[in-house]
Amino acid sequence: MSKAHLLIGASSSGGGKTTFTAGLLRLLHERGLRVQPFKCGPDYIDTQYHKMACGRDSVNLDLWMSSRTHVRHLYDKYSTDADVCITEGVMGLFDGFDGMHGSSAEISAVNGLPVILLVNAKSTSYTVAPLIYGFRHFHPEINIAGVVFNQVASDKHFAQLKKACNDTDTECFGYMPKIKELEVPSRHLGLTLDASYRFDAFASQAAEAIAAHVDIDRMLEKCTTTTRVCEDYIPAHHRQDMHIAVAKDEAFNFTYTENIERLKEMGQVTYFSPICDKEIPAADMIYLPGGYPEFFLPQLSSNKDMLKAISDYAESGGRILAECGGMMYLCRSITGIDGATYKMADVLPIEATMSNMRLHLGYRTLKVGGNIYKGHEFHYSSVNDEQMESIAAITDAKGNGTGTKLYRHKNVIAGYTHLYWGETDIMKLWEI
Repeated sequence: MSKAHLLIGASSSGGGKTTFTAGLLRLLHERGLRVQPFKCGPDYIDTQYHKMACGRDSVNLDLWMSSRTHVRHLYDKYSTDADVCITEGVMGLFDGFDGMHGSSAEISAVNGLPVILLVNAKSTSYTVAPLIYGFRHFHPEINIAGVVFNQVASDKHFAQLKKACNDTDTECFGYMPKIKELEVPSRHLGLTLDASYRFDAFASQAAEAIAAHVDIDRMLEKCTTTTRVCEDYIPAHHRQDMHIAVAKDEAFNFTYTENIERLKEMGQVTYFSPICDKEIPAADMIYLPGGYPEFFLPQLSSNKDMLKAISDYAESGGRILAECGGMMYLCRSITGIDGATYKMADVLPIEATMSNMRLHLGYRTLKVGGNIYKGHEFHYSSVNDEQMESIAAITDAKGNGTGTKLYRHKNVIAGYTHLYWGETDIMKLWEI
């Protein structure tokens, strides 16, 4: 079956990928097309933007956390019933965890995706010619279908940019003008109603700019390819009888689509809100993902019924997996950005704090017993965890120790790492 498949890449981070992707998703969705979004890398915020833009869950494609076979399988699985598939790249097109490895370009090669190269034209014009030429010829497996320019100041400016495309034998699909309002909303607003409203207006304005200045029909035509069928994928073990409760609200929403699908294969998934609900659903396992608990500390702390329910469940031997913000929720307390300290579930004998915020970021490998898990760490908070040992040896993408721990208390397993278990058995965590 033929359909349009394209990957939005850029010459560098900050090149406008998220703005262009959100606008394109919204524009195609408003045309009545079934648009399937994907995201290169481990980002769980851009994927939420994608869903708000087009109404479909976005899927992460990551060659550190999963195999090439799995990435192909995911792309084929989620693209099957779509009319158009849009993949947003990460960083610069060839930037990976080790040279090109893990980059948007490698994902483009693995899935046979034509690349739309988004070039930031701010403060330059014809000089983009050698840049475009280099991207087109650097790697023979990467198909640069054409260019869209960003931050274009005027028609005169665009004329010089288009000449650069002509002189490098590269198709130019159009441009995004300089529009002050087209700035991505803060990635740390959370999915509040106010933030969703701002993003909705932002996506619509980006869609209007694309419709006015980019030849969408030609771009889709140039990027229409035949979808492969990936037949060599072996799914994880299935368990059909479990009841799994997943925290999902403004404070806890950093999840990977395929992780949730794996949980659904194991049984019935029910969502609950640690902010609003007073009790947890009947469950054989609770999953507390990351998110923005630091922005909802008064609400979380004042919901004493839920805190007690979580604590009682943990102390009675209930199985809990908690990541980053979810792990912080299980601490004795969290000291917020305002300096105030708020009581939490008191399951783990540690305190978390937003004081002296410092970014901890990067891929992680966890060796737990005889099993290997991959994941990603992204947080500004810290914990005083001297009282607890780690049940895992945790290293970064280069094999260096990180100092990060994975905690266990009874059947509670918690840590800062956002784990990916799309092609592994997450239940083996409890076998050690």
